[in-house]
Amino acid sequence: MTVLTADGAAMVAEVRVAVGDLVPKGGVLIATELMKMRHEILAPEDVRIMAVHVAVGDELHGGMPLVSLEAAQMQTTVDAKPDAPRPEFIDFENRMALLDDNARPDAVAKRHADGYRTARENIKDLFDPETFNEYGALAVAAQRTRKAEEELQAKSQADGIICGTGLVNGRPVAAMAVDYMVMAGTQGYQHHRKMDRLIEVAGRDRLPIVLFAEGGGGRPNDADVDPLIAAGLNVPSFRNFAAHKGPKIGIVAGYCFAGNAALFGVCDLRIATKKSWVGMGGPAMIEGGGLGRFAAKDIGPSDLQMETGLIDLRVEDERSAVLAAKQVLGMSDTASWQNPDADLRDIVPSDRTRVYDMRRAIAGIVDDDSFLELRQKFGDGIITGFARVKGRPLGLLANNPLHLGGAIDAQAGDKAARFLQLCDAWGLPALTLCDTPGFMVGPEVEATGQVAHVSRLFLAGAHFSQPLVTVILRKAYGLGAMAMAGGGFDRPQFCCAWPTGELGAMGIEGAVKLGARDHLAAIEDHQAREAELQRLIDALYARGKALNAASVLEFDAVIDPADTRHAVDRAFATAGAAVPGHRYVDAW
Repeated sequence: MTVLTADGAAMVAEVRVAVGDLVPKGGVLIATELMKMRHEILAPEDVRIMAVHVAVGDELHGGMPLVSLEAAQMQTTVDAKPDAPRPEFIDFENRMALLDDNARPDAVAKRHADGYRTARENIKDLFDPETFNEYGALAVAAQRTRKAEEELQAKSQADGIICGTGLVNGRPVAAMAVDYMVMAGTQGYQHHRKMDRLIEVAGRDRLPIVLFAEGGGGRPNDADVDPLIAAGLNVPSFRNFAAHKGPKIGIVAGYCFAGNAALFGVCDLRIATKKSWVGMGGPAMIEGGGLGRFAAKDIGPSDLQMETGLIDLRVEDERSAVLAAKQVLGMSDTASWQNPDADLRDIVPSDRTRVYDMRRAIAGIVDDDSFLELRQKFGDGIITGFARVKGRPLGLLANNPLHLGGAIDAQAGDKAARFLQLCDAWGLPALTLCDTPGFMVGPEVEATGQVAHVSRLFLAGAHFSQPLVTVILRKAYGLGAMAMAGGGFDRPQFCCAWPTGELGAMGIEGAVKLGARDHLAAIEDHQAREAELQRLIDALYARGKALNAASVLEFDAVIDPADTRHAVDRAFATAGAAVPGHRYVDAW
């Protein structure tokens, strides 16, 4: 016979057995209670109860006998009754089910009919399977004083924004996706608190943030907090998001106005679908300001925002947008690459007055199909984008001879400066391809604020802390060429030219006509004057040719165009790490 004893002080809360009872292994014999916690004493094997030594309410101490029992053979096996579902898990499962898109079939069907995906579909597509950890999923709109809890749970899931972290192609990433099916994507009290929490986590762990921005601005009817708020202008989400130093990638499909547009605007890389409309004020705000009545599709369509430079990359739909974001986020991956099939010696025409397509040169220098061009419809004089050279990720900045002969105007200057700042923030080296007669000049150009805009390129170059390599393809004249090299030809880790390169303080023809104006005017015979002009031009061209300029150390080397990829790769390989404290994304 065996006697079970108490382990320590407690009180008998329940006695489940009596003398003579047969109890199967694991059956409850006695329940005790201490500090409001219940402890069940179980049968160690199939047993028969020989004696019960305590009663309900008895105070126990260590070693005190509880029951006496002996081993027994159970004659029959009683099927255990399945445990009844526990209420707390029923509540949990029902509550979590409301977050699923299946809980809103009508709203989802309308979303699909309009040609869009749901926020959860975008999140699922972005992250690697089973890696997404959601933050604040159970939040509801701060309207409990106006609406029943059940209604809020069913109609304001996650308070209209899905926040969380996970892996994108194995890389840790944070994401926020506005749910347009919740109150048209307006931003509520808990909505902002969730954003602030995720931004804080992303900053602590140095994560990129992908923002799916859609919907309107602040929600005016979160009554739970309204009595405590006069205007609600101390919301820190905008400042926190703008201050985040990791990569910020914004994606817009559909309508994006007011607060959501502001968040999209501070993103480093802005991706939008063709069916998107972005503006600082939506129809209601415009009408409320007495500025007239407009349909949502009248405000900031993607065609317009491509021309304004707001959109860096326009894609067909949300699927394409997610693919583009993954491509950018995967720039640090070790990738296989293929040499491009191009003869770079044939890119620049032998006739120095003929234009050519710089994009052909880019395609021949970077890894095959690796160039992702940004802001194609803005600042046509400059081409910007991400690429790889022999697998190495970098930012690429090039003049466009097909626009103004490669001259840099105000839009091109802004575009180039912002791109250099982006590369610096993301820790990307930069390759610049120079073919410019300089900054654009003239009364009409100055009316655009030319000086202020193009000077930004000098500021961006002066503060650029990553490795920089410059290749001169043909023209490298004046301040514009210096700006393309980060501020001067001594700035890049390696500054080289193709044999077709030519340098000068200003365009050759202009320099000759200006510098020799009196000399040429003194020649009365027209043919003789033209012959002298050409002689001076040829002499100045010979002086500025790449081979001659390199001989007096204007730059570092003249290279065979066919060797450009190797020269660029060698230069970056020996450039070393970026300045400590500036390379935020170490893998890039």
